[in-house]
Amino acid sequence: MPSPVCASGLIRVAIVDGVRSVEVSGGAMRVTDLGGAPVLATTPARLRVSLTGGSVEVEGRRLPALRLRPEAGAGLKLNGREYSGALDLLRNSEALAVVNELPLEEYLAGVLRAEVSEQWPLEMLKAQAVVARTYAAYHRQLNAGKPFHLVASTAHQQYAGRVPPSSRMWLAVKETEGEVLHWEGRLFPAFFHTESGGHTEDPRKVFQAANMPALRPVRCDFSAGSPHYSWSLDLRLGELAELLRRGGIAVGSVVGLEVLERGTSLRVVRLAVHGTRGSAVLRATDFRRLVGNDTLKSTLFAVAVDGKYARFAGRGYGHGVGLSQWGAKGMAEQGYRYRQILEFYYPGSTLAMLR
Repeated sequence: MPSPVCASGLIRVAIVDGVRSVEVSGGAMRVTDLGGAPVLATTPARLRVSLTGGSVEVEGRRLPALRLRPEAGAGLKLNGREYSGALDLLRNSEALAVVNELPLEEYLAGVLRAEVSEQWPLEMLKAQAVVARTYAAYHRQLNAGKPFHLVASTAHQQYAGRVPPSSRMWLAVKETEGEVLHWEGRLFPAFFHTESGGHTEDPRKVFQAANMPALRPVRCDFSAGSPHYSWSLDLRLGELAELLRRGGIAVGSVVGLEVLERGTSLRVVRLAVHGTRGSAVLRATDFRRLVGNDTLKSTLFAVAVDGKYARFAGRGYGHGVGLSQWGAKGMAEQGYRYRQILEFYYPGSTLAMLR
């Protein structure tokens, strides 16, 4: 059950970004500027807001930003989802962003609801809660001066909005309230992914950033029953060439793919794309992004060009860094507690309370 005030403070998450207009519903709402001054004398149950001439427009009035708060206890609805707390509508670059501001612990329940199943073991859900809290708190600290701290997508963490009080996700959040992971005494980006494919990877091999902890990769034998443990993909070379071209990689027709470097987990780190108009060397994470992160499930693959196809055989789903959700599920099913799960996937980290 959510508490009205959470000790971990508030977080700001962009639930929509890059649009020209949105429609918010859900019942009577107060419409103010970000300072709390009323913008509308009424409390409409439905409202359309757009970006016009660089300003946020509502019912003919233009302002730099708006804040919407529900008049009663219900949440506000946007794109079929209900959200607690306030919704701020503001200009971000040349488009409109909708930012949900709410208590961190309440946000976490929405993250768990989007990321993992209600039916999974409680110890796995608790481990996921600590990891998601760490990841969110780190980005809140990193982006403290920006309009929002993180986005509600796989770019950061998925987020399902308001979660019913009866959900088991609340139990996982409450039983770990305020707990985060530290690396060398500080918050760090505690990455997680769907399925490791049998081995996690060093974040420094996957992400090009100076703030990556030297997290030791681990062999994971707990998720062999995962639907993502092994997979195959046959991709037409013509389609691959077009996807690369859209991403600025123009090598003509693709005639070969060559793995140049692998990490500890045998994930591809760099590969060369050979074409009729030249070759290009790409980081495997960029190659996967261009093909589609849900199409090419991971960089733990072997590939061969066969006729008109690039044929991939791979394991795992996601970048492979930190906690494997299916692996953590398997560990919990074997009786491991959430702290043991965290120690396994984040060796060298320590558990601390968020201040």
